[in-house]
Formats: sequence, C-alpha cells, structure tokens
Amino acid sequence: MSILAVIFDLDGVLVHTDQYHYQAWKRMADEEGIVFEESAGDRLRGVSRMESLEVILEKSGRTYTNVEKEALAERKNGYYRELLEQLTPADAAPGSRELLAACTEQGIKVAIGSSSRNTPVILERLGLTHLFEAVADGNEIVNSKPDPEVFLLAAKKLAIDPKYCIVVEDAEAGLIAAKRAGMKTAATGTAIKSARADHHLHRLEELTAVIWG
Repeated sequence: MSILAVIFDLDGVLVHTDQYHYQAWKRMADEEGIVFEESAGDRLRGVSRMESLEVILEKSGRTYTNVEKEALAERKNGYYRELLEQLTPADAAPGSRELLAACTEQGIKVAIGSSSRNTPVILERLGLTHLFEAVADGNEIVNSKPDPEVFLLAAKKLAIDPKYCIVVEDAEAGLIAAKRAGMKTAATGTAIKSARADHHLHRLEELTAVIWG
C-alpha cells in the first residue's frame, strides 16, 4: 500500500530536548523537595505535561490539589521554555532537513504530530516551520498519546486517509497511538527495538527506503 504522508513526532525525532525536559522537571522537583532521578525520564517520553507531573508526584510526601498541580506544570514549562532559547537550526536532528526536502520533492506530504504545547516555539527555533504542510500538537488536542487523536488530526489537516500515513516515533506511547490511528509505524531512538514498529530507523534517512523501496 502506498505511503502518501509522513507524520513526525517532534521531541526525540526531529530534535532532542530530553535533557532540557529533565533539567526543568528536576529544578521544579528540587524546589518541592521531591526526589526525581534521570532514569524516571523514560516514563515521561511521549506523554503530556500533566501526565508527566503525575509520575513525578508519585515520589512526593504530600497531596497536591488540581490548582497546585497546574501551577507546578506551568512553573516547569517556564523553566523548559527558558532552556529552549538555546535551540538553533543546528540542533535539528541529522538528516532531518534532507529527508523533509526529499518527501516534498516526491509529492509526499509531511506533518508534525506532537503532544507538546511548545511545538510552535521549537519549530521556529529550529527553522523548520515552513517545511511542514500541517502541524497538530498539544494545543489542539484533548487526549495525549497513546490516544490517536493527535495523529488523526494531522491526517485530517493533510486530507490523507490514515491508512496511507506512516508515523515516525521514538516513544512507545506514540507507536501505540499510531497503531490505534490505523497508520504504519517507523521507530527511531529509544523505541528502535519496539515490536509495535513496522520499520526500525537507525538514521532518519533510512525512511526513504521505506517510502520508495
């Protein structure tokens, strides 16, 4: 079956901001006296900000109200956005621009499907915004991955049937979401060995062989 569109996750695929997320969560957790170790970061991959916060609060010795949780999440996001100011176009993943250009030249539509509400800022800092025909992100969805909502929204914006889309993901939650959306999957990064992936990419450029054989 032909592939007519590629939907990319952002963090961990086209840019690597894991360390920024860790530093921001760590700063917030330290201020609250909560133990937060870098190894816990894997549980935060591909899920929403509030779901990530719930994971961190498992180590807390007190109970937080919903209002307090919102404030903690906003504080963390403020720290994270400060760190994002360091991003430049040079931080885009190796081969990403070439892959996007190749897709466009061959008539393959490209979109972003990310749970991050910071997607517009990150794309702008990387100088990638203009390369995508559609962007679906955490600002537009109710349910984050592994719910398929963000990928289905991206396909809708592209006007492409989900069965003709392939999703590039680095998180298990994202691969589950893509499968639930009825899309093909390509895993990279930390999800490279996932059994849920139809294809496994050690480098982004390898996707060209998947699309065009």
